[in-house]
Amino acid sequence: MTIWVDADAAPGAVKDILTKASLTRGVDVMLVANRWLPRPRAARVQTVVVPAGADVADDYIVEHCEAGDLVITADIPLADRVIERGCEVITAYGRALDADNVREALSLRDFKEELRDLGVMTGGPPPYGQSQKQAFANALDRWITRSQRG
Repeated sequence: MTIWVDADAAPGAVKDILTKASLTRGVDVMLVANRWLPRPRAARVQTVVVPAGADVADDYIVEHCEAGDLVITADIPLADRVIERGCEVITAYGRALDADNVREALSLRDFKEELRDLGVMTGGPPPYGQSQKQAFANALDRWITRSQRG
C-alpha cells in the first residue's frame, strides 16, 4: 500500500499531514513532481522528480501505482486514470473520488473550464484553511484505517 501524491500542486499542509501519517501509521508516501522538492524527514516518504512537461508526473503515477494504492490529487483526469487501475483518490480538500463519482467530477470540471474560457467565472479554488486540512486529514485517516484492516 502506497500513497502517491501529485505534489506539484499539493498544499504544504497536505504534505505535512502525509509525512506525519507515514511516521505514526507506517504508510509509504511517494511525492511526484516535475521540480525539486525538499525531502521530508521521514524514512517512508520518498520524492520523485520527473522531467518538466504536461502530464509527465501524472503519467509516472499512473505507470507505477497499483490497485489498492491511494492517489492524492486535484487533477480530475489523473483521478479517472488511476481509478481505472484500481486505486482510490482523495483530493486535498478531503473529497473521495471513485468509479461512481469521477465522471460527474470530470463533467463539472469541463463545464467550469468552459465558463472560465468565456470569462463568466474567474478565480481559483477557495483558500486552503483549517477546515480543509481537517477534512483531508479525516479522509486520509479513514483510508489508512480501512487499508490496514484489509
